[in-house]
Amino acid sequence: MGTVTRIKTKTPSPYQITAIETDTHDTKTFRFELPADSTLDMLPGDFLYVHAMINGKAVKRPYTPSSVPNATGFFDLTVKRYETGVVSKYLHNQHIGDSVLISGPNPGGHWMDGMAKRVGFVAGGTGITPMISIIRWILAQRLDAELFLIYANKTNPDIIFRQEWARAMRDHPNFHCYHVLENPPADWREGTGRITTDSLRQHLPPPGPDTCIFLCGPPPMVDTLEAALKVLGYPEQTIILP
Repeated sequence: MGTVTRIKTKTPSPYQITAIETDTHDTKTFRFELPADSTLDMLPGDFLYVHAMINGKAVKRPYTPSSVPNATGFFDLTVKRYETGVVSKYLHNQHIGDSVLISGPNPGGHWMDGMAKRVGFVAGGTGITPMISIIRWILAQRLDAELFLIYANKTNPDIIFRQEWARAMRDHPNFHCYHVLENPPADWREGTGRITTDSLRQHLPPPGPDTCIFLCGPPPMVDTLEAALKVLGYPEQTIILP
């Protein structure tokens, strides 16, 4: 195999959309083309900026690639459409063949191989996108780590990558997943309401020298659960906010 070029830019550059996959009723994954021998120069959890000119105003928003970091020839962004989200609506209006201005990658709260043997993930809604990149990386590399995911959503159809989580639990004994729904169906058997201190205690690895926790979601949720994790004994330096 030839040399792989690692791409990182501070200046926005155009990337063409080569595929669009509908994940849920309001979430799509956009695949962007890279040269065949190129990959993004990033660690799992790092992020890109999407740039757009909307109503005559230049705007940018951060998005964490959902694809595995060492993928060559492409990268993926998984984006939920929000009515108040000018860039998310802009992306959802794009089509295959369109180009989007993107810069980065930029360092975020990322995973580094060997940093922990027990890894917890607490995600709400699209806060799952940094997690999927990290989880895909750890499982694909068959790293010596046990993974625990707590994933909160409003309803069953809102769960992003649901089939992948079920498949990962089936195929990887070191991966555990617990869903929490605000409005669950009648036959729901997992968590209901919101993620609580009890949920964290029961479904995350306990605090310890080989444990770290990734936390991502709406700011009020992150603030509440970060405080709860500290009360449970997780040191601040082991709580990572991608």
